[in-house]
Amino acid sequence: MQTLQQLSLPSMGCGTWAWGNQLLWGYNESMDDQLQAVFNLCVSNAVTLFDTGDSYGTGRLNGRSELLLGRFNREYVGSGKENICIATKLAAYPWRWTRQSMVKACKSSAQRLGRNVDLVQMHWSTANYAPWQEGGLLDGLGDLYEQGLVKGVGLSNYGPKRLKQVQKKFAERGVPITTLQVQYSLLSTYPVTQLKLKDLCDELGIKLIAYSPLALGLLTGKYSKQGPLPKGIRGLLFRQILPGMRSLLACIQEVAQSRNKTMSQVAINWCICKGTIPIPGAKSVEQARENIGALGWQLDGNEIAELDRAAMNADKKMVQNIFQTK
Repeated sequence: MQTLQQLSLPSMGCGTWAWGNQLLWGYNESMDDQLQAVFNLCVSNAVTLFDTGDSYGTGRLNGRSELLLGRFNREYVGSGKENICIATKLAAYPWRWTRQSMVKACKSSAQRLGRNVDLVQMHWSTANYAPWQEGGLLDGLGDLYEQGLVKGVGLSNYGPKRLKQVQKKFAERGVPITTLQVQYSLLSTYPVTQLKLKDLCDELGIKLIAYSPLALGLLTGKYSKQGPLPKGIRGLLFRQILPGMRSLLACIQEVAQSRNKTMSQVAINWCICKGTIPIPGAKSVEQARENIGALGWQLDGNEIAELDRAAMNADKKMVQNIFQTK
């Protein structure tokens, strides 16, 4: 089995990008060229891991995220192309319950991408609502690795109990788990501080991927209780959380000013300093350039401790993913 680095997943000090819900919020076809520019900028700056999912862009935009990512990959001609690593997550749809359904799903993803998937991940566990379904899906993930259709397999939203069970199941087949993806940020420390997933991943040789490292934008400093908020459910969530995170935002801002960095860069760098691979989303060249500014430097021990305390003392935390298992 190739190592994480041999899969072209960046080592610590490098960044990664997520191509998921962020890519499709407010998406229209006129954005294609802008998104290609984002992709080009990322790869040319050694940001070479792109994470998506086969459920991103369903309905009218069926498979759009993978289709776009495949196109951007084909049309990129600059340096670093050989290091591009594409990861996708296969959804545990209720009509998927056999091992063959997962193999078929991954082949469909590969067809949309125009190339084999490097890292295939179970998008979520069904243990919280349909535990009987998960066995076949996990068998299918193992089949993909054994058949050489992917270079590595990973999981998403798994807690320590389920992770140990799946790791044992895979180990019996000689299938290593490369990554575990969880919601992790200064506003969502639960997977690491309470579930102790980082410790377990280190023990098992699994790399922890931090999705939503900017907490849907709450950690960027862009939003305030008085200012305009996103529409819909996201705006309602922000109204509930923002009043209880003022001290955390103030701490991030103070560190950012002392470092001559932005709040987003501090929040992303904190995730890197915690030994995770953060995958922030970017829809514009400006956002991508700002996120790239989180690389190439590190917060010191005192700054990390200050941010840790502010995160622990925040009155409100980010809502956990309903699929996150124990």
